[in-house]
Amino acid sequence: RLIAACPIVAYPAPEHGESLARRIAAAHLTSSHTEIAIRMPLVAERFPAEAVFAAAARDLVAHLDVGRDVAVLCLGDPLLYGSFQHLFGRLGSTHRIVVVPGITSTSAAAARLGFVLGTRNDVVSIVPATLPDDEIVRRLASCETAAIVKLGRHFGRVRELLRARGWLADARYAEHLGMESERIVAIDAVDPARVPYFSILLVRGGAPSA
Repeated sequence: RLIAACPIVAYPAPEHGESLARRIAAAHLTSSHTEIAIRMPLVAERFPAEAVFAAAARDLVAHLDVGRDVAVLCLGDPLLYGSFQHLFGRLGSTHRIVVVPGITSTSAAAARLGFVLGTRNDVVSIVPATLPDDEIVRRLASCETAAIVKLGRHFGRVRELLRARGWLADARYAEHLGMESERIVAIDAVDPARVPYFSILLVRGGAPSA
């Protein structure tokens, strides 16, 4: 509904090639929309590309200031590791923004895998795999369940951490949830060299359930 109501639609895109966010929303785009592809490096070493977001914010403001509403597409939830937060910080104090909450990968994985994330007084953590080993272990030891995100090239290291701590047996893995390429794979059958960024591990942590 909001996409249909906005004449301008912006979305994150790689420096070259198709935007995944746009592909997901393609059925709702028409020839009447003006599209703005916010092209940026989608590699950890070069993200966030602050100059890209600063330029994108200026482009969006040019439309907003003459009364044209803008819809910005984002994968997952805009304010949970979403690229939109880099625009939100630039525009939120000067323009009215309506954030539509998205289904996070953590919630999607729990539903798809039948994995109970928390009950009663349980602490549920979202842990980036990009953290150092000792920090990952510390975080997992202090919660009942956790979602480990941003796996990619860190998967093999994280899998061995879980194995060493005895946390691997109850862990579940999925990738590309909700997409045509969705895969749910036994953890020991996962090839660490082929783990995509959009992957997740659900884990029982080290804290006793309350």
